[in-house]
Amino acid sequence: MSELALDAQARPRAAPSRWADPSLWLFGALIALLVLLVANPILRLVAESLRGADGGFSLASYAAALGRSRHLQALLNSLYLGVAVTGLAALLGVPLALAVSRTNMPGRGLTHLGVLAAFVMPNFLGAIAWILLAGPNAGWLNRAWVALSGAQGGPLNIFSFWGLAFVIALYTYPLVYVFTKSALDLVSTELEDAASIHGAGKFHTLARVTLPLVLPSIVGAGILIFLETIALYGTPALIAIPAGLNLATTQIVSFFEYPLRVEQAAAFSMPILALTIAMLVLQRRLLAKKGFVSVSGKGGERRPFDIGWWKWPLAAYAALVGLLSVLLPLAILLAASVSKAWGRGVVAGNFTLANFHTIFFEQLTVRSALLNTVLYSGATALVCVGMGLCVAYATQRRITPFPNLLQFLALAPVAVPGLVLAIGLYAAYAGPPFSLYGTGLLIVIAFTTRFLPIAVVASGASIRSLNPELEEAGRILGAGRLTVLRRIVVPLLSKPLAGVFILVFVICTKELSTAVFLTGPASRVVSVLTLDLSEQGNYEVLAAMGVVLVVIVTAVVGLGMRIAGRDFMLRRS
Repeated sequence: MSELALDAQARPRAAPSRWADPSLWLFGALIALLVLLVANPILRLVAESLRGADGGFSLASYAAALGRSRHLQALLNSLYLGVAVTGLAALLGVPLALAVSRTNMPGRGLTHLGVLAAFVMPNFLGAIAWILLAGPNAGWLNRAWVALSGAQGGPLNIFSFWGLAFVIALYTYPLVYVFTKSALDLVSTELEDAASIHGAGKFHTLARVTLPLVLPSIVGAGILIFLETIALYGTPALIAIPAGLNLATTQIVSFFEYPLRVEQAAAFSMPILALTIAMLVLQRRLLAKKGFVSVSGKGGERRPFDIGWWKWPLAAYAALVGLLSVLLPLAILLAASVSKAWGRGVVAGNFTLANFHTIFFEQLTVRSALLNTVLYSGATALVCVGMGLCVAYATQRRITPFPNLLQFLALAPVAVPGLVLAIGLYAAYAGPPFSLYGTGLLIVIAFTTRFLPIAVVASGASIRSLNPELEEAGRILGAGRLTVLRRIVVPLLSKPLAGVFILVFVICTKELSTAVFLTGPASRVVSVLTLDLSEQGNYEVLAAMGVVLVVIVTAVVGLGMRIAGRDFMLRRS
């Protein structure tokens, strides 16, 4: 054997450079993509608010946006609305959570499904349904009251502050339900038994033991509902504008009317952004204290609480909530969709299927909006699942440098209201060099940025449940990080990832606030088209479009329930 060969055998083999690992480059590209998706729009939003007419630094936009009493009143109106909706949602959600989690009320499974249906129902369709039900003149409930009582007019007027608050609360109370039920499921019955042994009655035990234990979760859910309400645009556009009620979101949209005032819109959104960040910090601190609800540990006994004959009034209340939030709205939408003129009601000669023929074969705009909604929602869900899994895997397994930064970037959109984020995305991508305004790609980018945190949190919870020894075994056998992710992690998490895909898909079909500034004639989605059709008063075609959307979403949710379990939509990680 030559000296060169002996030399080569004796020389130790150089360790492969860490930079040669392709997974490191992939996750590095992921960080760059997150900067582009998240950091760039937010920074552009702040920059636009500080840009003067000459392109330099100026506070003139803040003076113009916040210096008028009408604009300040819009902010105050949104705060009042947020408080009202939060209170109403708590009245709806907390009793139902108590009933389903802790009592022997009959029909608990149906109540849970009713909450799921209210969560799935797009709030803009709920608003349309309640306009048809409780409009001051032609609303079906008012007309029924007039027919039965002989009164001159009906008692209901949905075009009012409390009408708006009521409709929003009907489709946000599932958040209170989820947070409260999740906390109640951790409270051992032994704690309530101890109170009973010491002489406390059932309602005294409920007020002094059970509810205080879950109060942080209730308050945390209330904060989320408050923030969602002040940033909501679809329902206010349908109800508040006709009612003459100016809110922060409707005021922001007015800045995008001619002449376009993006700088003022950005400046006006800054107080909303600051309030959102402050409230989310408060919510996180409150929920950080929720650990004390499981004092007895996971092994504590949990059994239904016998509430005697009160179970029947509680069941009636649950049925009433389901009637108001799901059954009545769906019934009126279905009736209007097969009516020649919805105001005539269910009478002979008013039945027709022409509205469905119109949306499928005549009105290209409606058919295109339905197709766009499905395509954009599906594409967004796919991207969110892929990115969410990669981000969660990289941060949970500490693969990349600065994992906390990666997680912060992925979760940052939670602190940015949808309408505010849309302004940042408009400023970042509508003009050169990207020029994406009105394209489907911009809608997918917007939806991905908005809902990526859902995928990251859900994927992180699933990855934490995996034993890393399986991945280490693959690494020992020579598999790279990407191979381990593709061949081991993804197959093991296929059901949770399918649930995340369907959850993001369903939420995208309901999204309006992010899409309202970014869609064009060719990229319009159902939520945006709803506003256009409602302004034209074409409620029959609008109802038919809504029924089709509900059928599509219900089919997707049904698939998700078969794949990932019935609670995948209402499970909090």
